[in-house]
Amino acid sequence: MKLAPLKIGPYTLANPFVLAPMAGVTDAPFRRICRRFGAGMTTSEMTTADTQLWQTAKSRHRLDLDLDAEPIAVQIAGSDPRQLATAAIACVERGAQIIDINMGCPAKKVCRKLAGSALLQNESLVASILNSVVAAVPVPVTLKIRTGWDAEHRNAETIARIAEDSGVQSLAVHGRTRACRYKGQAEFETIARVKEVVNIPVIANGDITTAEKSLEVLRLTNCDGLMIGRGAQGRPWIFRELGRLMDPGQGLPQLDKYELRDIMLDHLNELHRFYGELTGVRVARKHLSWYCKSLANAGEFRHQVVRVDSASEQISLTKSYFDREDGGVSLAA
Repeated sequence: MKLAPLKIGPYTLANPFVLAPMAGVTDAPFRRICRRFGAGMTTSEMTTADTQLWQTAKSRHRLDLDLDAEPIAVQIAGSDPRQLATAAIACVERGAQIIDINMGCPAKKVCRKLAGSALLQNESLVASILNSVVAAVPVPVTLKIRTGWDAEHRNAETIARIAEDSGVQSLAVHGRTRACRYKGQAEFETIARVKEVVNIPVIANGDITTAEKSLEVLRLTNCDGLMIGRGAQGRPWIFRELGRLMDPGQGLPQLDKYELRDIMLDHLNELHRFYGELTGVRVARKHLSWYCKSLANAGEFRHQVVRVDSASEQISLTKSYFDREDGGVSLAA
């Protein structure tokens, strides 16, 4: 299956498979691993538009930009048009080449501030925000949304038209309402209708957990690209699988258990270096849990490795698991 190149403003992505920005997940170490496996673009974790909070350790880590990989994309969230415009300018000054605005996050703490997917309830405010940010920066502005606030208020098509009229240059749509959070099946038919009403690139998001599922989503939505979120958690090699699937001449690559070992050890070392040992060990626990889903007979290893408190113990337990002599280590089916 061949797809047309995905262009966002002046940037043509290497492929149309991009990593979804996920707060607390897609930090700089994880983004690097996903790009190594072929992600066409990665975007920083969602960062508050309140620049007064950028001095916190959390914000500093989230604003650690991928200056070695173009296009450099940053996602910001907020509800005040002027504040978002100011944040966008500050991000461009730091090196951002694409500004992505989050109107898709369903988290209560974000929606309570009328940011994220809560904005979908106020179409005039959406227009004000998008017009302000587009006018403020000389780089492409993109938008991430859901299909609406709830089942009775699906307005993704209207929001998409507002975005295009405001000068937004691509749109990512998660196929659920805010009320759905991450439950139920993604509604790809809504994404397909969004694709029909605008001329800017539309990227489908939601429930894309395997390379085979990606073909189904592309068929159902006719979208220009795919955004992978939870499907990449513990499986960054999904981008390699997606790339190979688009080339009929190549079969899907098989992941060797020792390749997975090296991926995990590299990721652990990067997390420990990036955050420091104390925070790095804590952040690594969730990634280790996700990786264990790809391993058979990993129950005891998982139980131990997510409870230790030092970087050396996480590394040692991971090495020991793969060095077992009884042949018990294998990839999950």
